[in-house]
This record gives sequence, structure tokens and C-alpha cells, in this order.
Amino acid sequence: MSAGAPGSSTVAEAYASCEALTREAARNFSYGIRLLPAEKRGALSAVYALARRLDDIGDGDLPAEEKLAGLAKVRADIRALDTNSSDPVMVALADTARRFPIPIEAFIELTDGVESDVHGATYETFEDMVGYCRLVAGTIGRLSLGIFGVEGSAGDARAAEIADALGVALQQTNILRDVREDLLNGRIYLPSTELEKAGVTLTVDAAGRLGAPEDALVDYLRDCAVRADEWYTRGLALLGLLDRRSAACCGAMAGIYLRLNRRIRQDPTAVLERRLSLPGWEKAVVAARSLAGRSEARAA
Repeated sequence: MSAGAPGSSTVAEAYASCEALTREAARNFSYGIRLLPAEKRGALSAVYALARRLDDIGDGDLPAEEKLAGLAKVRADIRALDTNSSDPVMVALADTARRFPIPIEAFIELTDGVESDVHGATYETFEDMVGYCRLVAGTIGRLSLGIFGVEGSAGDARAAEIADALGVALQQTNILRDVREDLLNGRIYLPSTELEKAGVTLTVDAAGRLGAPEDALVDYLRDCAVRADEWYTRGLALLGLLDRRSAACCGAMAGIYLRLNRRIRQDPTAVLERRLSLPGWEKAVVAARSLAGRSEARAA
């Protein structure tokens, strides 16, 4: 058996490496991924591992030129996927692409989204921001769908559209949760026309608190969270198209972000001083509820 042959120790070790990275680094997604059967768990971990690599490039401390070179290398590696690679992430992805109908080009779109971060892109309208969300998160929804599979007679195009919407929902929550941290790093994702209309100019005061002025910002963030909640309603329709374990995985991952979004909706001041997150026990509760078929979307 050759080193790169399906089922070889090299492929098995590559998956093990991706799963170890996912357990260690995927603070939210790991709670859902662990609910999948082994084959799908390894495949989704491979997807996460490459997405994490791209994030690390985009958010790292290297000069922009080196980041762009790193992204170019990832593009080349994606287009030359081979289980004979010396890179365990690419080995696992190549095997995943052989086993599951994942849209490999979505990784190119994801890389494009990270590149826009490196270039310091900003967004004028909500539609512009949604375009960015589709690149960096809708892609993950579509890649995950390729691993989950669709139950019954649902059309692939419809399922992909719903998965894309769920990714956009999650990314909107990310943007709201990280608005202060992103501003400190020189990034603004919220649409400039909306900020202007709301009377908001994002600032961080000497005490490190986000404001602009605060009352107007809080009202605007609440409105954004309400809008994101509507995207969750659209995206969580995906659960009805999946088998039980895949639906549990998807429901757990999305449910954690939905709880965060509703927390922001109820009290936007929570994100003015820190990055909002759920404690581990609460994430475990969401995962358990998902495995029992109880969607977070039904929560008040």
C-alpha cells in the first residue's frame, strides 16, 4: 500500500492531526463536530483545519506582502490537492474531496475573503457586507453541507442556498461580537451607510470602551442582532434536510452562535468592553439539546 493510498496510515494520521487541531482550537465548532460519526467528523475537521490556517494567515502579525504570499500558496495547494502531499491538512482534504461532494472552489472564495481583510476592505452597504459574509462563512456552510449530505428529495441548489444563509447568519454574529476587537485591529465590517444613518462613528475611549455615542451604538447593534436573527430563521431550515447526527452537529454549532446573537440583542452593552462568549458548560448544553433534536431556534 502506497503512503498516499486511501486508508493508509498517512491518511489516517492526517485526519488525526486535523481532529486534534479542531479539538484544541475550534472553541465553538468542536461541540458540534464531535456529534458526527467518525468519517464525517474527520472530513469536517479537515475543512476546519484549512479554514483555521487561512484565518491565522489573515489575522497574524506578518507584513501584508507575506500574508498575500501565504494566501497565494494556499490557493495553489487547494488546486493541486493530492493525498501524496507532505502537508497533513492537504492530505486529509484530498481524501475528503474523494469521499464527499464538497465544492472545492469554496475554499478559493474563502481565501478571497481573507485576502480582502489583508487589504483592509470596508463595506458601504449591508449587501456589500453580506457579500463578504458569503465569502468567509457561507463557503463553510456549503462545504459542511457536502459532508452532511441532504436527506430526501430536497434539491442540492436549495440546500446550498440555505447553508449559505446560515453561514451569513453566523458571520453577522461574529461581526457584532467582535466589533470592538476588530476596531482595535483597524477593521470595520459594519456598513458605513448604516453607521452614518445611525449617527455612529466607532471609537474606543481611553478606558477601552467602545462608543460613538454609546446610546446610538447600542440601538444600532440591537437592530443588527434582530436582523441577524432573521437570517438564522432562514438558515436553520437546513436542519430539516439533514440526517439526525448531521442535524445535531449543525444545530449545535449554529445554536451556540444563535445564543450569542440573542444575548447581544437583549443587551448590546455586553460587547462594548469585551469579546462575548459562552462558558464551556453552556456550549455543552446546546450540544446536548441538539443531539436530542431540540433546536435553539425554539428558545425564547
